[in-house]
Amino acid sequence: MRREYPSRPIVGVGILIRQGEEYLIIRRASEPDKGLWAIPGGLVEVGEGVKEAAAREAQEETGLEVEVTELLDVIDKIIRDDSGRIKYHFIIVDFMATPKGGVMKASSDALEARWVKKEEFEQYQLTETFKMFLEHIGLWPQKPSQSKEL
Repeated sequence: MRREYPSRPIVGVGILIRQGEEYLIIRRASEPDKGLWAIPGGLVEVGEGVKEAAAREAQEETGLEVEVTELLDVIDKIIRDDSGRIKYHFIIVDFMATPKGGVMKASSDALEARWVKKEEFEQYQLTETFKMFLEHIGLWPQKPSQSKEL
């Protein structure tokens, strides 16, 4: 199935890899969102379970073998072109994982990979989907409310 202008939604996975207080992010090498930071991820292959796909994508993009520990979120990523046609439509199943082996290095669809603390997320140009995901799971830095006293 084509990624651009698909005939139906495409199932993908994302994997938030945590080591201590740090999370692994990658800079995307491909569209959509080329050059922006996100978590490793990709498409589920025919005959593959979503957890298997998440572990495979983590290894392909970061060199790390991971243990998938829990389901975190499911995100709809729908991008329209200038005429309003659906250019991309992904359903992304996001998991948490911890490293269990390998050597971290960017490869495959990642231009760079690095460990960051949650307080550092704002320093990176993140994909909108990654920001939405971080908000859903409570890792996006909270802004102080600007309420007025009466």
